[in-house]
Amino acid sequence: MSKDTVDILIDSLAAAGVKHVFGVPGAKIDSVFNGLLDHPHIKLVVCRHEQNAALIAAAVGKMTGIPGVCIATSGPGTSNLVTGLVTANDEGLPVVAIVGDVKRSQSLQRTHQSLRGVDLLGTVTKKAVSAVVEDQVAEIMLDAFRVASRAPRGATAVSLPIDIMTPGKSFSNILSFPAASFLPPSLGKGPEASLQAAADLIASAKAPVLYLGMRSVECDENIVAVHRFLEKHPVPVIETFQAAGAISKELVHLFYGRIGLFRNQPGDQLLQKADLVIAVGLDQAEYDANLWNARNNAILHIDVQAADVVANYVPKVEVIGALAANVNELTDRLDTVSRLQLTEAGQSIHKEMRSWIESPEALGKPTGPIHPLHFIRLFQNMIDLDTVVISDVGSVYIWLCRYFYSYKPRTFLMSNVQQTLGVALPWAIGASLSQNPPSSKKVVSISGDGGFMFSSQELATAVQQGCNITHFIWNDGKFNMVEFQEVDKYGRSSGIELGGVDFVKFADAFGAKGLRVTSAGDLEAVMKEALAYKGVCIVDIEIDYSHNHDLMLNVVASEMT
Repeated sequence: MSKDTVDILIDSLAAAGVKHVFGVPGAKIDSVFNGLLDHPHIKLVVCRHEQNAALIAAAVGKMTGIPGVCIATSGPGTSNLVTGLVTANDEGLPVVAIVGDVKRSQSLQRTHQSLRGVDLLGTVTKKAVSAVVEDQVAEIMLDAFRVASRAPRGATAVSLPIDIMTPGKSFSNILSFPAASFLPPSLGKGPEASLQAAADLIASAKAPVLYLGMRSVECDENIVAVHRFLEKHPVPVIETFQAAGAISKELVHLFYGRIGLFRNQPGDQLLQKADLVIAVGLDQAEYDANLWNARNNAILHIDVQAADVVANYVPKVEVIGALAANVNELTDRLDTVSRLQLTEAGQSIHKEMRSWIESPEALGKPTGPIHPLHFIRLFQNMIDLDTVVISDVGSVYIWLCRYFYSYKPRTFLMSNVQQTLGVALPWAIGASLSQNPPSSKKVVSISGDGGFMFSSQELATAVQQGCNITHFIWNDGKFNMVEFQEVDKYGRSSGIELGGVDFVKFADAFGAKGLRVTSAGDLEAVMKEALAYKGVCIVDIEIDYSHNHDLMLNVVASEMT
């Protein structure tokens, strides 16, 4: 049967397993919107901004493993995708972006909404290409999905000139590729020589530490392999912020927290005691090596790609290939491994990491603004292990990444490499719609007041799509993460004042439920009500950020001398 290019594109999406397409319409791409309208298995979700469409698609890619799809028109529609795509690309979230373009005959002219879109998107994706002739569409779409899915995962972009995507011109000899073609090839285990060298390095270490990065939680096979290693060789383990959920509750006695941003976490102290760092699935953009490895500890690099060698990241051995296969191989090759956590130093660090739970700040007070530790302590006890929690960037991100525990992969998400403000609500929408059935379980997102307003227009999308989201706003009327760092540098702050929004009325205007907490004594009851609400609920919390400066000042002992 003859099909036009729109049919071929949509057939490609279906073959790839796509269930939702997120975007904003426009004249250069409206043929695809029209074609999607009647598709029985792909739902078109209209967003309020292209950046948010890319962010929502990225969350779908994260949660399902199938690249999320966003779509935009030419010119500003394309350029608005940039922040969402660079975030997805650098955070390892598979996304395919489809953008419209002017006619091929006008590609070198200055005309309405003309833009060198491929040049622009090529800088923020793994690959960006444009169709030149009609019979390329099937191949280009296949390649976009395979590249986005292939390790390391990321974003790709396809530009489609309007005259290629005009319906009516049919092709009898062009078909979309079958579903099996969209799966990238699997990696195998690393070379024998590298595996043996790695096993020898671990066996000779006196104080090895397992350091898990974001690619360690990309799939369940990786987590199973890591847990199997730790069950046989119970060495202390730390996570980057993006590896949250890698350590199960059963293995938490080996866990020394997450590290990132400021070099002052318990995990940083642990690294001061280590003589070997076993880095698994670590993207070096997650936490600069000069911050966590100033002592130049020996490094074993286990990943899907070779290390980016810099001054403080010079691996003694690199094992490249499938993470699960290589970790399992090392588990079996090793008989005994030294265990730092049994030493007095290890026990002291572990005790310090958990001491906050009984602090006055965590226990709370009857009145006044809410301390972050009090919120986290209550919240941790109100959710189950499967609840997906998403943190925006800002002071909220530092508190949650340090003190909030997650015990399953892909249940605590944040933007850590780009630290993109405004990801929380769009990612929550993507996570909610990725469930089977969609929106069947509560998703929780948390942001500051500044971060929420970066993407708050998608509250309409969340409500209209029937999402089941509770979003907590830690409100201090400022860009606080900027404020406390400015104060440290200059003794004062500038350009950080916000305020002026009644978030309860804002929620009501969009058809969501709005709640407010102004006194610590009311927090627990309001949180329970918000989490029990079926639908979209916004909770405005007056937050106590008086201790935020301490997040940066409490450095490890080695930096005080």
